[in-house]
Amino acid sequence: MEFTFKEIIKAGGIVFLILVALSVYSIAIIIEKYREFKKVINKNRILAFKVIQMLKNSSKTEDVIKNLISHKSIVSDIVVSLINYRGTLGEKKQYIEAMVDYYNSQWSKKLNALATIGSTAPFIGLFGTVIGVVRAFKDMAVFQSAGPSVIAHGISEALINTAMGLFVAIPAVVAYNYFVSNISRFNYEINWIVEQIIARYYKDENS
Repeated sequence: MEFTFKEIIKAGGIVFLILVALSVYSIAIIIEKYREFKKVINKNRILAFKVIQMLKNSSKTEDVIKNLISHKSIVSDIVVSLINYRGTLGEKKQYIEAMVDYYNSQWSKKLNALATIGSTAPFIGLFGTVIGVVRAFKDMAVFQSAGPSVIAHGISEALINTAMGLFVAIPAVVAYNYFVSNISRFNYEINWIVEQIIARYYKDENS
């Protein structure tokens, strides 16, 4: 059998086509989320890092806040909301937690789809593998006197779908972990900034 793309599709059957569709969808999500993270998350993480360094090196929290407010970003929105929200310190913290959760929900859109593809694609490939093996044994039983070429189609279907399942799953899992880890690091940085501002700016309420 010549392993042209046409022959691979023919050998893989319907399961292979399902995996191809999942691969295309997965790649589209990865590209979309990468652009979004590069534009939003990474930009804000750079600003958050600068703010962290300023808070570590400066005792004038007001100057840090003024510098931060001059930047239009998620970090500045959260800090401004922390300062302007009227309520007790506990209510301020709850409000900021709600804001962070909202941003997380926006950034996490479609990530569950990546996780689902990453976890199910190998099993879909395994399903295609089982079908291919069953076909190979069926052909072998029907054509007992024939050579190995009779069962080649079933075996090739099994191997191709196994490989395709892994090919789809691995990038999806890697991308999912990359995006989730970026969100987690950003959340940690935001929480650190908020806690530092609360500790310095609201000393009386803390005591």
